Amino acid sequence: MQNHVDTEWLNDHLGDGKTRVVDCRFKLGSPDDGRLLYERSHIPGAVYFDLEKDLSGTVREHGGRHPLPETTQFKERLQEAGIDNETTVIVYDGKEGAFASRLWWLLKYVGHEKVYILNGGFDAWVKSGYPTEHSVPHYETEKYTVSENHDMLASYEEVKDIALKGAGSAVLIDSRESKRYLGIEEPIDRIPGHIPTAINKPWMEGYENGFFKPCNEQEKRFAELDPNQPIIVYCGSGVTATPNYIAFKEAGFKNVRLYAGSYSDWVSYKENPISRSE
Repeated sequence: MQNHVDTEWLNDHLGDGKTRVVDCRFKLGSPDDGRLLYERSHIPGAVYFDLEKDLSGTVREHGGRHPLPETTQFKERLQEAGIDNETTVIVYDGKEGAFASRLWWLLKYVGHEKVYILNGGFDAWVKSGYPTEHSVPHYETEKYTVSENHDMLASYEEVKDIALKGAGSAVLIDSRESKRYLGIEEPIDRIPGHIPTAINKPWMEGYENGFFKPCNEQEKRFAELDPNQPIIVYCGSGVTATPNYIAFKEAGFKNVRLYAGSYSDWVSYKENPISRSE
């Protein structure tokens, strides 16, 4: 796998001066839990990035429940954490993978090359018997130069053209669990269902016991799709689609983009149609 490291690798590289560890633990619906867990125990030297305060921007009428943060805001947060363009960044969450993947995606979006996810997350680190600490580290502010990769993003207008007109060749991938995709239940957004033409590839099927499945297993998940065909992934708010973004890239798909506003943005336009199961 190109985008993950294991606990042994991280333990061997802690404290080498050019590796920064970032804790992204979070619980949707209970936004303080992640920081409390971090303050109680975390990987030595790790800083904490909050999904809603650091990895998301201001919620507005449109743009979804977790819009991307302003680039300037995100850049400042990286600099405060002592991260420059040459820092190797290792990100982790509990073991879910989605919150760490959100930071991985954001770092790639601003042009960072050396970013990896800790496979198995904090749960795997503890089970491996490696040390933890509760003290909060402080680092000298570094300088970070942003180089945005706009080709990682799909716009609302493009998604609308695909959904309503069948325009373009991209395939829409709904990354949510099947019950939400089918419209059987919807615990968060305004109306149940999915964006028309989208097919369902639940993001959690890319994991087994908290570990990201190897490339050949990801290839099997997407076997009916053409790796040369453009892919646009979305979820509820642009967070859990990011593990699927990584899975598609690991499976050899050349052109993968994220619809960051995702379903919560789509349904913020009341005129947009919704598809459900028959």
